[in-house]
Amino acid sequence: MTYECKIIETEDQPVLTVRTTAAVEKLPQFFGEAYGSIMRYLAEMGEQPVGMPFAAYYNMDMQALDVEAGFPVARDLAGKGNIKAGKIGGGKYAVTLHIGSYDSVGPAYEALADFVKQQGFEVGKIAYEYYLNDPSEDANIQPQTEIRFPLR
Repeated sequence: MTYECKIIETEDQPVLTVRTTAAVEKLPQFFGEAYGSIMRYLAEMGEQPVGMPFAAYYNMDMQALDVEAGFPVARDLAGKGNIKAGKIGGGKYAVTLHIGSYDSVGPAYEALADFVKQQGFEVGKIAYEYYLNDPSEDANIQPQTEIRFPLR
């Protein structure tokens, strides 16, 4: 697959997240629980997310991934329990779109990292994945994952 890579500029984005350390095979369970708890909390407050769910990866240790799952929200909201309020910092990001299974995303990461080097930037310490659709709702659709690297 060929990946179209580009650089975008974003503003600070308020978010609600849950963070953990887990082996890669535990991620589906973690994501389900994290997204579900955030959605329930938003409903309690009469709020809705303002975008698709995302994950932030702080390392790439497949046995002990430091990962945060969350939703963008319209304004700063208070956290509750293990749900934390935060922000995704604005700035320049390198972006590409992967269409296909989540476990085949590696080449998209490689293409984006190559693009970043070609543009004369360095990759930041966090990788973001935005999950643009939900294949569990329709077996005929393929997952679409937008990958973002903050640039330095």
